[in-house]
Amino acid sequence: MKRPTRQRERENDRTRWGDESQDDEKSEDEVDLDNLDPEEVVRTADGELIHEETGIIIEEERIDPGPEWRAFNHSERQSKSRVGAPTTQTMHDKGLTTTIDWKDKDAYGRSISSKKRSQMHRLRKWQERIRTKDAGERNLQFALSEIDRMASALGVPRSVREVASVIYRRALNEDLIRGRSIEGVATSALYAACRKEGIPRSLEEISEVSRVERKEIGRTYRYISQELGLEMRPVDPKKYVPRFSSELDLSKEVQSKANEIIETTAEQGLLSGKSPTGFAAAAIYAASLLCNEKKTQREVADVAQVTEVTIRNRYQEQIEAMGIHT
Repeated sequence: MKRPTRQRERENDRTRWGDESQDDEKSEDEVDLDNLDPEEVVRTADGELIHEETGIIIEEERIDPGPEWRAFNHSERQSKSRVGAPTTQTMHDKGLTTTIDWKDKDAYGRSISSKKRSQMHRLRKWQERIRTKDAGERNLQFALSEIDRMASALGVPRSVREVASVIYRRALNEDLIRGRSIEGVATSALYAACRKEGIPRSLEEISEVSRVERKEIGRTYRYISQELGLEMRPVDPKKYVPRFSSELDLSKEVQSKANEIIETTAEQGLLSGKSPTGFAAAAIYAASLLCNEKKTQREVADVAQVTEVTIRNRYQEQIEAMGIHT
């Protein structure tokens, strides 16, 4: 592909208008544009694409991908923007389909007639039905709604819901749901997402908001994590300390001491094979005694959702490892 330069175009114009004196001049600027070195091609501030060495304009008219409007502050930008909501993994259709609002009002905010309300009710019902085309999508819709419900009850951030939805989608694609309850796999996906994102939530807390027993959640979680190759690191007991201490109304001093106890005893191998929630609860109990902000074993056990026996056993091991005599 050869394209005449601007100089050649000007010579052609002069020839067309009768300037015959330039007919015999041959342009030396004809360049093979297909074989240009990409490093010699630059884009100017005006949007023109030019060959740096010869000054040839390769591309002159560039489409502006930006909006046709201008905004000078945040409120103007928000009012003029026409983009929709971003896609999300937490909805079976990724949020791309439309929904009919439950408010029975017209575009002006006025209430509609009873006949129109009945019509809108039927439209809304059928619109919900056609959003899922097969059993697989209905399965996904129910599971993702369960994940959203449990995540709301646990108070975990949006990122955890997204990760849990992705894990469940992978399990569905790998046909890991067969023979297992949808609720069980959805709960296991949420627990896995909490561990992935570093959000400390124990199996006991997960099972409280789920409709599935703790034993089934644990069994399904182990199966899914193994089949999907989820690399899960052991839970750090120190991640439970701030939340447990806050619920017990303990000071920062107690939290620091509890973290110190956990670090020291974990280095000695006491954490191996132990429940991280029980280990953190025992460290908090020991720290509260050392800092004169005593809490009973029952109070700490209720917050951590472990037994008093667990706290006593871990507490004795920790104070012996720390060389503390009580």
